[in-house]
Amino acid sequence: MSQAYVTIEVKDQVGYIEFYHPQHNAMPSDVLSQLEQTIINAGNDDSISVLVLKSGGDRTFCAGASFNELISIEDAETGEQFFSGFAKVINAMRKSPKLIIGRVQGKAVGGGVGLAAATDYCFATKFASVKLSELSIGIGPFVIEPAVTRRIGLNAMSQMTLNAETFFTSEWAKTNGLYAEVFEDISALDEAVDTLAKKLAGYNPEALSQMKKVLWEQTENWDVLLKERAKISGTLVLSKFTKDTLQRFK
Repeated sequence: MSQAYVTIEVKDQVGYIEFYHPQHNAMPSDVLSQLEQTIINAGNDDSISVLVLKSGGDRTFCAGASFNELISIEDAETGEQFFSGFAKVINAMRKSPKLIIGRVQGKAVGGGVGLAAATDYCFATKFASVKLSELSIGIGPFVIEPAVTRRIGLNAMSQMTLNAETFFTSEWAKTNGLYAEVFEDISALDEAVDTLAKKLAGYNPEALSQMKKVLWEQTENWDVLLKERAKISGTLVLSKFTKDTLQRFK
């Protein structure tokens, strides 16, 4: 399939949210906006007890921001708006009353790492290496940093950020707490995701939503913080360094 999409399928009280983009599941504004709205709607749906976040295809989980869209940004306001897309998705995940299980079948780059970090429990395959490449193109992982640091700690986040051209293995990501478990292949991954999702869906929904609140304590300032971070990235994307670098990637 070559059309971008965001879908949700509900089975046994589990809402499977899937996003897809033909460019390695990169995230342009419209896909981010659809994803945010789908997460919000699912959070308000009483027929859903637990959410699973996954992407289409069997290779890359998410390649992060859409380069084509980054290249086209010409003013700070548009830049802030674009990076706010990731901020809004992370905040929707954080504020959802439903626990979210991540299913990471392949590489995660930039914003893709942010999505994995914003889940409440994340499974991956051994092919799901991670990279924060933002500094190498002249910006930085400002918007997703709070989510990544909260999950793997400042030290590991700094390693990834400063070593911006390196893919860190799925085992490294597991050791540092991004992934709970790493599997040999997608079928083993899916089995584990489904098993945990169904188990959680059978628990007391009130207990689950209270637990979700506890897990995200002290992140109440993220609505403001992530917006401020989007402004930083939105300004940096206009710098000569970034413009020149993005042109090379074109």
